[in-house]
Amino acid sequence: MMKNYKYLFLLILPFLFTSCITTKDVRYMQPNESLVINEEGLVPYNIPIYRISKNDILNLNIVTTPKGDAAQFYSSLNTNTVGNGGQTNVPINQGAVNIGANGGGVGGNSMYYFNGLKVDSKGDIHVFGIGYIKAEGRTIEEVSQEIQDKVNENFQDGKSEVRLNTNGITYYILGDVETTGVTGEKVAHKNTLTITEALAINGGLNRTIDRKSIVIHRKLPEGIKIAKIDLTREDVMNSPYYYVQNGDEIYLNTRGKSLNGFGKDPIQTLTTGVSVITTALSIYLLLKNL
Repeated sequence: MMKNYKYLFLLILPFLFTSCITTKDVRYMQPNESLVINEEGLVPYNIPIYRISKNDILNLNIVTTPKGDAAQFYSSLNTNTVGNGGQTNVPINQGAVNIGANGGGVGGNSMYYFNGLKVDSKGDIHVFGIGYIKAEGRTIEEVSQEIQDKVNENFQDGKSEVRLNTNGITYYILGDVETTGVTGEKVAHKNTLTITEALAINGGLNRTIDRKSIVIHRKLPEGIKIAKIDLTREDVMNSPYYYVQNGDEIYLNTRGKSLNGFGKDPIQTLTTGVSVITTALSIYLLLKNL
């Protein structure tokens, strides 16, 4: 009987070993020789410049002094005096409410959607009092400067300031059912955001996620770019996809080892292995006694 047990154990043992997840599978940014550093020993920033695409929604504020009389240039409905004679804030198309930013139901920001500057099918935005401005393919700074030049034609130079922004960095994480705490629409009100920062903000990745196969869909003016990055290698910091851009979709793939019920953690692997051996022995003894 013990001999049969031994054979069954030896038969299942290789399967248990191949199902285990090693530390190399779960550790972030492990050292490798491909990492590019400069002469000062620093990793150079490789932050891609965000360029506006069709269907983007922008947020525009124009700040003037009280004597700038913004109401004559824009609608008085959009004029709001701030303080006791400090400045007049003209919040043209400004969103204010953050709805669905954490994946809790309907995505997007409803106030931002209804009041924002929408980039139309021609790639233009329409600013009340100025007209149509080409936005697609340009940076936020370039469009902002053009609006500033137009505003300076109506106000004394230096008496107004154009503030054009997106609603932060909006990105989307989609994973399996075990990543419900991570999955959803996210908004980070930061100038830059790395993928490790984005994942840390959302609680990090569990062991079922394949860190070597993180897929990113990036929206560009020309179309959607698909890329794959490996978070277990430190040279991921040299990739432009290490930095999250507005509209990025991040797909978390499940490990094949996790799908078969093994490898999620050592205790579960051992428990599952013992259950398999016990079941196999029970079936063997049942068949033998028939």
